[in-house]
Amino acid sequence: MNQSRRHFLKFAGLTAVGLCAGASGVLASSGGGSPAKPNKETLHATQWAMVIDTRKLNTDEAIAPLAAACHALHNVPDVPTRQNVKWLWAASMEEAFPDFPNKYQSPEVEHRRVMLLCNHCENPPCVRVCPTKATYKRPDGIVTMDYHRCIGCRYCMAGCPFGARSFNFGEPREHLDLAKLNKEYPTRMRGVVEKCTFCVERLEVGKLPACVEASNGAIHFGDLSDENSPARKALRENYTIRRKPSLGTEPSVYYII
Repeated sequence: MNQSRRHFLKFAGLTAVGLCAGASGVLASSGGGSPAKPNKETLHATQWAMVIDTRKLNTDEAIAPLAAACHALHNVPDVPTRQNVKWLWAASMEEAFPDFPNKYQSPEVEHRRVMLLCNHCENPPCVRVCPTKATYKRPDGIVTMDYHRCIGCRYCMAGCPFGARSFNFGEPREHLDLAKLNKEYPTRMRGVVEKCTFCVERLEVGKLPACVEASNGAIHFGDLSDENSPARKALRENYTIRRKPSLGTEPSVYYII
């Protein structure tokens, strides 16, 4: 056996040992014998859902503070062009519900403004089309993102029928006020898609989504599988609709009309 081959086999053996040790470390840290303790404050659900009361939340002025709270918390850049980045925004009833059946509805309902965000669908097309699994659905129904895996192909944007995703065409950090930066939430980079996450980082520490807290009772949030949750109670006591139900995505965001 020549010298180069001997060195190669020695290197390969050491690499294999290292990989095995690394794999066992990963397994240990992900459960089983992991020394890490679960966070007792974490809020759990089988299927998180949001119910928005458009009778209370129906103007740009009412929705703007909620968008501001969401965007400030998640370092969403304020891009002064039509290529803006948004997680939560206001739209007309016609835009939100293009298949709303009653063209003779009351003017008060017809001219309401509606708060829009990611619908966290039970059957999310964005997850199916993402080639890198940067977009994925959690066991609790939340559709979220791994920004490091996003390659900027924008397939998820094409797949989403609700326009809930934004693409960073430029450098988003150039449009952030560094003095007001939330250092507990990561900033993104150019070429990455982003969207609402139902504030998963707040749920992990026992807090409700920022927009829910800022809504003064106009948004109900809870577990669809729990008949006593605020979301189920709101659905039971009110008439609600969802966006584009004919598409079969099964949105987890409901609207009280």
